[in-house]
Amino acid sequence: MPLNKFNLLRLAMHLASILPALILIIGAFTGNLTANPILAVEQRTGQYALITLLLSLACTPIYILTGYRPVRKFRRPLGLYAFFYASVHFLTYIALDYSLQISRILQSLSVRPFIILGAVAWLLLAFLAITSNKKSKRILAKNWKRLHRFVYLIAVIVIIHYIWGFKGNLVLPIIYGSILLLLLIIRLPFIARRFQTNRLPDPSTKS
Repeated sequence: MPLNKFNLLRLAMHLASILPALILIIGAFTGNLTANPILAVEQRTGQYALITLLLSLACTPIYILTGYRPVRKFRRPLGLYAFFYASVHFLTYIALDYSLQISRILQSLSVRPFIILGAVAWLLLAFLAITSNKKSKRILAKNWKRLHRFVYLIAVIVIIHYIWGFKGNLVLPIIYGSILLLLLIIRLPFIARRFQTNRLPDPSTKS
């Protein structure tokens, strides 16, 4: 396959998505994950999950604004990367931070209820990841698009989870929330139509 513009973009997308994981692995082996490495992994993978999820949601708005159709093909891989980082984030919390001790985990929920939101978001994201393949799309037919619209609800839940559990200056969580709001606004039918007037209508912009 020739290394055209799209293939270069796809390669860059994969490299950029994998790089944070490689940095974490190198940091773990070299002891450069701060004085609390478990907390560092939790925080960073949570943030990487949110960033890749937002990038996945940005694909259709980018298409709406630019008309560049191939960018829509990045939605699924970016969504799967979001699920990967969310899974590492979740497993780090229950396996490394709380050693799979159910009593301790339940006790932590009483003082850190935002974790419940994170768990709900992870479960929903897991279901979307499992059904993101072509076979599921064929089986679910029209219901597939309806099901995968839950990704917007997931993003909202993740933002709330992030803001609720964030300690310190809220500028960064607010920035992420503002980006999500902007992406949702661009997808509004009357906004999208303004940019698509001179292009053939594409049903995927309604998904």
